[in-house]
Amino acid sequence: MRKKVSPAIGCVLCLLASTCLAAPNAGLVGHWKLTGDCRDSSGNGNHGTNHGVKLEQSDGATFDGIDDYIEVPDAESLRPGKGDFSVAVWLHTEAELDDVLGDILDKYDPATRTGATLGIMNYAGVTSAQSNWRNLAFGIDAARIEPAWTDCGRPGNCHFVFALAVYDGKLYAATWEPGQDESGHVYRYEGGSKWTDCGSPDPCNSVTSLAVYNGKLYAGVAYYGGGGSALPESPNKIFGGTVYRYEGGTGWTNCGKVADVRAIGGLAVFRGKLYAGTGISGAWRDRPRTRGMYRYDGGRKWTSCGCPGLRVVHLAVHNGQLYGMSYDGGGFFRYDGGTDWTRLGPVPETSQVYTNAVYQGRIHVGTWPTGSVFRFDGPRNWTHRGRLGKEKEVMAMAVYNGKLYAGTLPLAEVHRYDGGTRWTSTGRLDTTPDVKYRRAWSMAVFNGRLYCGTLPSGHVYSLEAGKCATYDRALAPGWRHVAAVKSGDRLKLYVDGRCVAGSSRFDPADYDLSNNVPLKIGFGQHDYLNGRLRDLRIYGRALNETDIRELSGGQ
Repeated sequence: MRKKVSPAIGCVLCLLASTCLAAPNAGLVGHWKLTGDCRDSSGNGNHGTNHGVKLEQSDGATFDGIDDYIEVPDAESLRPGKGDFSVAVWLHTEAELDDVLGDILDKYDPATRTGATLGIMNYAGVTSAQSNWRNLAFGIDAARIEPAWTDCGRPGNCHFVFALAVYDGKLYAATWEPGQDESGHVYRYEGGSKWTDCGSPDPCNSVTSLAVYNGKLYAGVAYYGGGGSALPESPNKIFGGTVYRYEGGTGWTNCGKVADVRAIGGLAVFRGKLYAGTGISGAWRDRPRTRGMYRYDGGRKWTSCGCPGLRVVHLAVHNGQLYGMSYDGGGFFRYDGGTDWTRLGPVPETSQVYTNAVYQGRIHVGTWPTGSVFRFDGPRNWTHRGRLGKEKEVMAMAVYNGKLYAGTLPLAEVHRYDGGTRWTSTGRLDTTPDVKYRRAWSMAVFNGRLYCGTLPSGHVYSLEAGKCATYDRALAPGWRHVAAVKSGDRLKLYVDGRCVAGSSRFDPADYDLSNNVPLKIGFGQHDYLNGRLRDLRIYGRALNETDIRELSGGQ
């Protein structure tokens, strides 16, 4: 026999049911459906101005990765202050990429280092590595930074951390170990100062490059003498020039010797193919015809992509183009397909170009001998973005939590770009005595922190600026639901309804995120978005897991 429910209890149950059904809409401060227009349907009037985005009626908004974005004027409702907030959006990315992926959303003031960012890290040309591949990053800052870098230990008998790369939720380091009976290794970071040896793929003394390709970690090897860093020459004279694929444990598969080259200088993925730059060592002078770039065609087959007349060492990808950087004549080149290249340099006041970072939608490169960074503004058109202290060489660069960072020689410092031609030192990493050169050579963003590898100490260091949550596995292509949540003293990232990352804890009182800059959709401190968005929501509260499952279509 059914019991009667009193009218009062019935009203309460109805209220609870309607609250649960309305929960994903409660606390909305902005809701852009991005189907046909960029108007705000939250009722707060935060309507966007379209800058070239294709707003299809049914399948979201298409951002071209070059100059498309949506701008929403600053409003009180878009200033979270010290409180909780959330972002939820459907994001589509392609499987094969010819560009970085860029920013999803940005409400960040780089002048004051205040606000929030949400984007995807797809960094090639971080000197010799593709350091981050399809890694989500959600960050906040209020001009907070750790006072010193943390020593994360020395992998093996490393003297030079040639490359850092994030793969399958872990950070990997590639090393130069120059002893007579030693060889280059790859190590996996286990936290603190602990590193696990993942094996030595080749008998030569260096693993110089790392990249994630087709869901696997690849490594290029080389002979590195040491003389280029004013160090004693390595007695291990075995040449490199081979690329290997990591199979787990200490196992590696030989993917072929790249022509007759003696060194792999850089690896990068472009349009679904893996490319290798060569000529990192002086041995290229003996074989000038092999000093260019090569494409991996499976098995152990490598196809020559020609040479622009100077070494092609490190590689970069941006706006549908593959670029090469050279240690000769300030060379910077665009690959045009087949064996054709276009020279876009020389970079002014430069004889060697080491690194690339895409910052605020433009390529920036690090150089020798003036220790400067230059912005690429078109063929043979370069803008000087300042010298880093009194340093002579700029190596690894990476965009981390809204700012551009760069490592240097001879003091192995890391500097933060603060606009105009201003750079601020965040500290000196390598203090090895009685050497001429110290390098802050390699970088990667991992576990919400910036990591940097050095020479000659061979240590890895890390730094936290603001707070950041990073998804350290490759975001799968296609449509994905992404949610970024600031809840109390933590940041959290969700993909397809599942929590995949969290920040370290913080005091919310230290993070007033309000600023008066516009909200940008599809653009930020890194780059324009290369992908599609739909149903973008911003909440003035922390979404719970039930809300996020419902928004993502889960049960």
